[in-house]
This record gives sequence, structure tokens and C-alpha cells, in this order.
Amino acid sequence: MNLLAFDTSTEFLSIALQVDERLWSFNAEAGATSSQRILPEIERLLEQASIKLADLDGIAFGAGPGAFTGVRIACGVAQGLAFGANLPVVAVHTLMAVAQASGHDKVIVCQDARMGEIYFAAYTLKDAIWQTISPAIVCKPELAPALDGDGWVGAGSGWAAYEPILQSKYASQLKAILPQVTPTAQAVLTLAQPIFEAGLAQAAHEVAPIYIRNRVALTTQERTQGLRL
Repeated sequence: MNLLAFDTSTEFLSIALQVDERLWSFNAEAGATSSQRILPEIERLLEQASIKLADLDGIAFGAGPGAFTGVRIACGVAQGLAFGANLPVVAVHTLMAVAQASGHDKVIVCQDARMGEIYFAAYTLKDAIWQTISPAIVCKPELAPALDGDGWVGAGSGWAAYEPILQSKYASQLKAILPQVTPTAQAVLTLAQPIFEAGLAQAAHEVAPIYIRNRVALTTQERTQGLRL
């Protein structure tokens, strides 16, 4: 299949283009410039692969949760490109993409949600399919849900931001911590491909960002406490 995938839910801009068995990718810490860089970088990858947007079989994007502006950028770009080329779209959960990108099969995903909170979910991989053990929530790190068993891998930026709290909570259950793992476009692509193959992709107007937390601003008191969005 010919598929385009991207994620802008974090400070990284990640794009992957699959044409049959070949893969082209772009990954950079773009921050606030993702909105300016994403379309030129997509065009560059298409040129490298010598194909046009209309030659694609579909578009996948990291739908969230994540930075509010970032997930809106990804959704908007996916919809705009898909409308223009009449392509189906798959919206991929970014926390599951972190699990996929970790390279492990038993993953506690904690992404820094700012404002003193984390986006949390836990997954296990069985027969090449991710099973949700603890569904995605936003919470204070000290209120992260308890999990059964050991051999877990902690992945995502929340493990760097709140390592002492999270490590003390899951210390005896962890075999590794990978705070550098992000929801890469290649992980988004991997998760989306079986959905495309099953014919379950959506029309462009049907997809939307995945929001877990609806707050987009800090109170005055929270700002004085040094919290960040």
C-alpha cells in the first residue's frame, strides 16, 4: 500500500511515507514551526518517492492526546490533503503509537500533559494486536492507576518529567524506562495499515482530534505556581 502518516502531537514533527515496501521518513524537533514545515516536508518526501498525493491509498495521523495545537494541526492537514485527493483517513491514538514505537510488548505510556499532569495508558501486545489494559486518562502522576504484574516498560515524556513519582509507584514492576520515546509517524503508519487493509478507514470529514483534557488555559494561581501548558 501507498500510505502517508504524520504526527505533530509533541514538539517533534514526524512524517513517514510508505510506497509498497519502501519507506521515506522525516523526524525533527520542530516545536511551534511544525505548522509551517509539515506541508513542505510532505511534498519533499513525495518528490523523493516520485509519486503524487493522488497515488496514495490513504493518510494516517496522530490524533491525540497531546499538545492541543499539535493535534489540531495534524487533523487539519490530514483532512485537507484527503479532501483534495479523495483519500480515506485513519486517526491513530498517540499513546498507542508511543507503545508501538517503544519496541516492547508490555508498556506503561506516560506522556507529559503539562499543568502537573500526565496522559496515561497501559497496553500489551498479543498476536501483533495491542490490547488496552488501562484506558487513556489524564491525571496527576501520583494518581496513575495501579497495574498487575511485572515486566512493564515505561515509555514517554512523562517518565522524564515525573520520574521519581512514577518510578516509586511502579518500581518493582518495571524492567526499563524509555522517556525518549515519542509517537513517531512510522509507529502511526504501522498501527494504521491493518485498518486500511480491513477497509475500516474513514472519510476525511469523519475524523477528529482525540482530546482527553478540555482545558486549554491555566488559572492565575497555576501560572504563579510555575505550571505549564
